[in-house]
Amino acid sequence: MAHGRHPADESSYAVRLPRRYVSPGRSVVTRLAIAVAILTTSVVIVWLERDGYRDSYDGAISFLDAVYYTTVTLSTTGYGDITPVSDAARLANIVLITPLRIAFLVVLVGTTIEVLADRTRRDWEERRWRSRVNQHTVIIGFGTKGRSALQGLLDDGTPPGQIVVVDASGDALDEANRLGTVTVLGDATRSTVLRDAEVPRAAQVIVSTERDDTTVLCTLTARRLNPSARIVSAVREAENAQLVLQSGANSVITSAAAAGRLLALSVLSPTAGGIMEDLLVAGEGLEVIERDITPIELGRPPADSEDLVLAVIRDGVATRFDQSGIKLFQRGDRVVVIRHAEHLRPPAAQPGPG
Repeated sequence: MAHGRHPADESSYAVRLPRRYVSPGRSVVTRLAIAVAILTTSVVIVWLERDGYRDSYDGAISFLDAVYYTTVTLSTTGYGDITPVSDAARLANIVLITPLRIAFLVVLVGTTIEVLADRTRRDWEERRWRSRVNQHTVIIGFGTKGRSALQGLLDDGTPPGQIVVVDASGDALDEANRLGTVTVLGDATRSTVLRDAEVPRAAQVIVSTERDDTTVLCTLTARRLNPSARIVSAVREAENAQLVLQSGANSVITSAAAAGRLLALSVLSPTAGGIMEDLLVAGEGLEVIERDITPIELGRPPADSEDLVLAVIRDGVATRFDQSGIKLFQRGDRVVVIRHAEHLRPPAAQPGPG
């Protein structure tokens, strides 16, 4: 956690965990309802025990006197003109009225209490998250490419809690938070920000910033913090791809060149261009994925697979379909295949309690 953050400012928190949003208007209405409920309960208690109270003016306790006594008591004013005199009334004040008075005061000063409680809750949630997060995916940059990368991971079944999004724009991170991911606000070229995202414990890092020079710095910093993570970076210009590879990326995607090739392919062969575009759109039509071989495929040739096999990965080495060498599937093999997207859709989430 960075130092010097103001606890009342949402945007000042570097790490923001996903949570349910409650509008200020609804929060105020809820507090007013609680205050009215406390006041009503206290009035009922005093009214039921009215014989144990004395009014210095006329001795009797009317309903208006009960409301008046409750109001001045809960606000800790206490003029002393109405007092409990019986043991039952005094016991009710000790056991019931006093806790209600404290609750009423908490509601009245709820903003201050909420700020303190919110800071404590945030610190506790962040410590709990840090103790559990491991082998997660970090997305650096949440522009168009970062959003697409996040959606692709979610469509492929990656739990939102296993994804951390880093960006310097709080507005951009609000969308990622709403999708259930943890977000980190800050400059991703700084190692302290990437440590906040637990990059040293990540399994994958996706660098999708808007500038190639920023991509180089982010890739270099991420690789220094985590020598074993798989880092995939995107650059706009092909001439910068080699520099990003030298900075520590395992692979580099040239967005401008890829888009240009897809445009040309769509002109030369609309059918081929449509198929390629279909493969790039998650959740629809056809998709390319990497998976373990199934028990049915074990010991059989790749051609017998129900999916179209593009490559077989054995002992960390990928063999493409156009290369000889893989005759039969072996235990531990993984395959890159093309198959219908409906096979990839995760089961519908069940509604949680409450």
